Amino acid sequence: MSKKINLIATAAFGIESVVKDEIKNLGYEITEVENGKIRFTGPLEAIPRSNLWLRCADRVLLEIGRFKAITFDELFEKTKALPWENWIPEDGEFPAAKITSVKSTLYSKSDGQRIVKKAVVERLRSKYHEDWFPENRGKYPIHIQILKDEVTLSIDTSGSGLNKRGYREHGNEAPLKETISAALVYLSRWKPERFFLDPLCGSGTIVIEAAMIGKNIAPGLKREFVSESWDFIPKELWDQARQEAQEAINDKEFLILGSDVDPDALKQSRINAELAGVTDYVAFQKLPVQSVETKKKYGVIITNPPYGERIGEEKEIQRLYRDMGKVFGSLDQWSYFIITGYDRFEKYFGEPSTKNRKLYNGDIKTHFYQYYGPLPPRKQKPIAEVENLIDTNELG
Repeated sequence: MSKKINLIATAAFGIESVVKDEIKNLGYEITEVENGKIRFTGPLEAIPRSNLWLRCADRVLLEIGRFKAITFDELFEKTKALPWENWIPEDGEFPAAKITSVKSTLYSKSDGQRIVKKAVVERLRSKYHEDWFPENRGKYPIHIQILKDEVTLSIDTSGSGLNKRGYREHGNEAPLKETISAALVYLSRWKPERFFLDPLCGSGTIVIEAAMIGKNIAPGLKREFVSESWDFIPKELWDQARQEAQEAINDKEFLILGSDVDPDALKQSRINAELAGVTDYVAFQKLPVQSVETKKKYGVIITNPPYGERIGEEKEIQRLYRDMGKVFGSLDQWSYFIITGYDRFEKYFGEPSTKNRKLYNGDIKTHFYQYYGPLPPRKQKPIAEVENLIDTNELG
């Protein structure tokens, strides 16, 4: 199977352009970008490489076909006409795992799943000359997306979402997804030569994602994918992709800081950092955001403060945002980036953002407020040692 295959990287609304750049950096051709989806083509090895390397995508889907359908008979016949036998073996498991239907005549999700499953079974029966399929070797989850009566059928190559890096066994109450955290780091223009702080770090996701970007650690290096067991992808392609990822880790030295007032969250941060393999490049400390100060310049703050969703919290959140505005504004020539679901953030922070991007963290609508300071001088000498924002004896 030397020809190019059609793939779809799904993504949270608002970060499609970031995922598009990631795919282009892998060397694959973008064919279409729409809300929540980036279509691209590549050789078969694009499946392992995309799954290992895409930091900001939710999943990588193998597109089987696209067509218009306004009746369930059309859905059945056009699904049956697709070459499912090229991908699913006679003993493969192929559940109709997920369906979405938006602004479409075929709105019944349960009926859509049932009909697609039946059509695939009929197709495989005619090709394998079997009446019964054991479905006991390898999993090929079918995804059904219907938008304005256009049906896209695909097979999920990832399995669990790509945000599942394998390091966050411990998380706080409402964590920011790893994929979103990585996108925030990309959007900030941060480089390992610059200071980095998350002063409301919670369980450390933003800090850890930044460290993995700084070291060029492939986000999928420590996990498995459902397509690793597929017959039509030679094991050698997965081995080569993992070896490539291992060799790509760089030898840069830096220290990224995270702070919080919650000792339990900081304990979780340290455990997560160890599981991610970035312990040597991050440090966490107990420190209220109101106490942050430094004489360093050209640093970057990225943080995900509380949104104040509980009753009675709004005044407290407003006070926190005022304090953040005073502290961040005092950091000479720093850039700071705040993601929050509180729509009056700028009012209490006290400064309008340079840019404002709407993002979705799961089902939660948020805004990413971007305050760009100057970039460091180009010929700045490498930082030999990163000093802490406070007494280094307080580092955990």
